[in-house]
Amino acid sequence: MFRRSKGGAIGLGLLAVIAFPGTAQAAPSTSDNDTDPLRVCSDPNNMPFSNRRKEGFENQIAELMADELGTAVSYTWWPQRRGFLRNTLMAGRCDVVIGIPPVDMIDTTHPYYGSTYVMVSRAEDDLDISSLNAPELEDLTIGVSLIGDDGTNTPPAHALGRRGLTENVVGYPIYGDYREEAPAENLLLALEKGEIDVAIDWGPRAGWFAKHSKVPLTVKPVTGTESYLPLVFQFLVAMGVRKGDVELRDKLDRAIADRQEDIDAILAEYAVPRQ
Repeated sequence: MFRRSKGGAIGLGLLAVIAFPGTAQAAPSTSDNDTDPLRVCSDPNNMPFSNRRKEGFENQIAELMADELGTAVSYTWWPQRRGFLRNTLMAGRCDVVIGIPPVDMIDTTHPYYGSTYVMVSRAEDDLDISSLNAPELEDLTIGVSLIGDDGTNTPPAHALGRRGLTENVVGYPIYGDYREEAPAENLLLALEKGEIDVAIDWGPRAGWFAKHSKVPLTVKPVTGTESYLPLVFQFLVAMGVRKGDVELRDKLDRAIADRQEDIDAILAEYAVPRQ
């Protein structure tokens, strides 16, 4: 068993949500013409992806899409926890999720970026580690994320378990205290404070955190993943709409194609590792 951190939290955005999608009937789109607002389903407290102050990169990309479609953004705010899709997109409260891996339960646009899990360490430690097979990991305390109350494991946690390193691993549940600002930062805060030696986190969060950290951090895409197939460590990210909402999906696809350079600039500004 992996050790759990005390009150620790980490999020994987919708990579976690789709593990617990729930069930729901698709609702019809309310987007009847180009002047209707782009109704976005979003988390109000999930930086660097989104927050109610619209400071996240998904907020910025939503504004970009709306501008290209000649309209404005309106939000339905809901925590990206169990039931997020069921209570937002599938319930017809909103029409698009800005960042989600392609999944069968909804229709998705063409991916507009790809990212990866990364290994993060304090620069002063000069660890120079990226591989899940690195022998140095045997002597380090490694922070990883756990999803759900039952401690469901993420791919890095599974990989380290296969290596027999469970005693080295501290698990940080994805669902922390939502009353805190950016509750998903606690894994990386533990690294910053020296409570763990290495963190393995989803790249977009780690890159942004490292950019703003008080302590210089080194971020490296995880390597050595071939040894752990069929576990997946890199994901493509698209925009999601309800099944059958072909018109909105196609509009978004065209908007993505036309504004890809601007999207890339936003992702670079937020230090999102790209694959």
